[in-house]
Amino acid sequence: MVDRLANSEANSKRIGFVEACFGTAGQPLAIPGRVLIGEGVLTKLCRKKPKARQFFLFNDILVYGNIVILKKKYNKQHIIPLESVTIDTVDDEGELRNGWLIKTPTKSFAVYAATATEKSEWMSHISKCVSDLLEKSGKSPTGEHAAVWIPDSEATVCMRCQKTKFTPVSRRHHCRKCGFVVCGPCSEKKYLLPSQSSKPVRVCEFCYKQLSTGATLPSHSDSRHGLEFSSNNMSDDDDEDDSSD
Repeated sequence: MVDRLANSEANSKRIGFVEACFGTAGQPLAIPGRVLIGEGVLTKLCRKKPKARQFFLFNDILVYGNIVILKKKYNKQHIIPLESVTIDTVDDEGELRNGWLIKTPTKSFAVYAATATEKSEWMSHISKCVSDLLEKSGKSPTGEHAAVWIPDSEATVCMRCQKTKFTPVSRRHHCRKCGFVVCGPCSEKKYLLPSQSSKPVRVCEFCYKQLSTGATLPSHSDSRHGLEFSSNNMSDDDDEDDSSD
């Protein structure tokens, strides 16, 4: 079905419409063989709070952006190659329901659909696209994934020293290796994590020591959301920006 749609006029028009919604700030999306599989609004668990984002699933990439005018205008376009994606379900908790993790070597995060049916359809389509891509390329699934950042609201004190309370003066930071919310003194070091950035990125003291000695880092889990943690590709500017993801 995907092969049949690849060169169809309807598919070309749909992709052209998505490009137009992102405007000149977005990257071109129309390439030979690319098919728009589906689209919809999902709630993305961001650093400060859950936020609605528009997602577009193609047969080879996942694209999402901020909603400026629904079905008309989006900005801050993000493009994720599906070959590097794995997904895992997230248990329901409170208002956060029908969720799953989208994990890649450079960025990992949780998203939530409006209904269980939508969640099932999204996960099924993403899995099928990833499987088809890996089969065609002969590649193996990605083994390493970035951390899902623990939301700021989950930590009132530094998750490493367990002493520093967060205030407007003592601000929250995120370790790019473990995803923990940490204070400034506990995250003064930087380390080169090639899968996230070409420049050294902020890491906590614990992860810095482990990385420097080549020791195996333990995986961390959040008992409240069932999330795995291990690094994100946000820059320091994103870390400081209240409005960023």
